[in-house]
Amino acid sequence: MTRLSPQRRRLIAPALLGLVLLVLWALAASAASPVLLPGPAAVLTRIGTDAATGALWPYLAVTLAEAIGGCLLGAVAALPLAVAIHRSAWFSDAVQPFLGATQAIPAIALAPLLVLWIGYGLVPVILLCALIVFFPILVAAVVGLRMAPREVVDAARLDGAGSLALLVHVEAPLALPSLLGGLKNGFALSVTGAVVGEMVMGGRGLGTVLTVQRDALDTAGMFATIAWLCLIAAGAYS
Repeated sequence: MTRLSPQRRRLIAPALLGLVLLVLWALAASAASPVLLPGPAAVLTRIGTDAATGALWPYLAVTLAEAIGGCLLGAVAALPLAVAIHRSAWFSDAVQPFLGATQAIPAIALAPLLVLWIGYGLVPVILLCALIVFFPILVAAVVGLRMAPREVVDAARLDGAGSLALLVHVEAPLALPSLLGGLKNGFALSVTGAVVGEMVMGGRGLGTVLTVQRDALDTAGMFATIAWLCLIAAGAYS
């Protein structure tokens, strides 16, 4: 039996799983009201209509800009802190309990505070996204830096590499796979943060579209909008 190449497997496996999920979805929708659970055909038709008319493109662009901006801002804040945690055991022991405690704060609880401090608009949503992605990117960066083989680091130091040269030429390249994984995960979380922020703080993105569709009981529209969000997140992992 001929084995599939990894490239073909990455295409065929998700397609097969998607087909199974579509069949299960259609069976469940046939036994439920369209208001509660629209069928795949209705949702796909709505997605096609939205794509053809371009009605969602401006909202999609805003959400995408918020997610990218928040992810970049979170990374800019997390990476220097990750280096400091990696280099200093005292600093690591001092900040880690506080960093862990921040994860108990739900993102939706921060949104009203951001509105109170900053107001409405694009900036508070981007800040909310940055706060959400900060910790996952920080953890990924610290793990990646600590995975550098000790013998490689010691050899670089014996060759005269200073702290900056060691970071740039040895530790950072070795930490790159872990960091890229953290950035991918962070971007997906940033999309979620953008939608939550828009639904709580207002805006001109897909979160606002979902709010309008919810109030209008437009379930097929909500499923279609959620599908666009899933496509954005899936694109980050491809």
